Amino acid sequence: MASIKDVAAEAGVSVATVSRVLNGHPSVSDGARQRVRDAVAALGYRPNAVARSLRTDQTRTLGLVISDVMNPYFTELARSVEEEARALGYSVIIGNADERPDLQDHHVTTLLDRRIDGLLVSPTDGGSPRMLEAARGGTPMVFVDRWIPGVDVPVVRSDGQAAVRDLVAHLHRLGHRRLAIIAGPAATTTGRERVEAFRDALAAYGLPLPDAYIGQGDFRAGSGRRVTEGFLDLPEPPDVVFAADNLMALGALDAVRARGLRVPDDLALAAFDDIPWFVHTDPPVTAIAQPTHRLGRAAVRALVDRIAGRPGESVTLPARLVVRRSCGEAPPQQSPVQRSTT
Repeated sequence: MASIKDVAAEAGVSVATVSRVLNGHPSVSDGARQRVRDAVAALGYRPNAVARSLRTDQTRTLGLVISDVMNPYFTELARSVEEEARALGYSVIIGNADERPDLQDHHVTTLLDRRIDGLLVSPTDGGSPRMLEAARGGTPMVFVDRWIPGVDVPVVRSDGQAAVRDLVAHLHRLGHRRLAIIAGPAATTTGRERVEAFRDALAAYGLPLPDAYIGQGDFRAGSGRRVTEGFLDLPEPPDVVFAADNLMALGALDAVRARGLRVPDDLALAAFDDIPWFVHTDPPVTAIAQPTHRLGRAAVRALVDRIAGRPGESVTLPARLVVRRSCGEAPPQQSPVQRSTT
């Protein structure tokens, strides 16, 4: 493997000149700069990232700890984070907390030991000791999707309140009056926020949200199935189930079908967190879509600002309602076939 000394000898310049070219320093003549680039290409030289990090105190690496890699929302988020980071010259190391605070702490510790420049976290549960210690200890950090009240860290998230209001208004227009929710964990900000937004939206129409119509889920499909089975066993089952995330919605769909029932004829279904699969279910699922790609990009930019010593701004982007056919909506009108005449 070629060394920086080999590059210097091939280009006929000093090691210091090669180093300046590799680091983009302007005080190198155009001729010398081109000879160094030619030598690098001819020898296949690759700079030692570890040695460079020791000199610059930066690794050009970001850490991302997500709550559940099996959740399509977080998979999409991770992809957008990686794309934006790469465009800005950073690599990303991803850790999956699997909705476990202890595993979240494990990933945070491992990433910090690897000298990442900054950390993106979607906090699981109410946070975890090592993660909170890092946030309060000055590690450049940004919360994405979820956050922890009282911790001074920029938050990049979507605001689903208006979209939930739009959903409830849509359901009301369709004639639904008994609306239930499969809630996410109460220890998470998103779990609490979506229940409150749903309750407030119902109140605007004079509709109650009885305790029996609030099922406690965990953002996993199994809990969506379990809660929906409980709703179906009630003396007066709901007209609609609103699942506070996509996996719980899929679990709800399983529960309905397992009983030989149909959506929306026997139970209407809506979800928070739209995913590409929802257009392929029968019927396609009405859902609230978050601007996942924009969130990932904004989170990376906020973190890079923090790394550079700038404040890093919190960002809130609106979610939107996507109407399909799982709540009893009329199927889309087919355009009449135009017959040609001769």
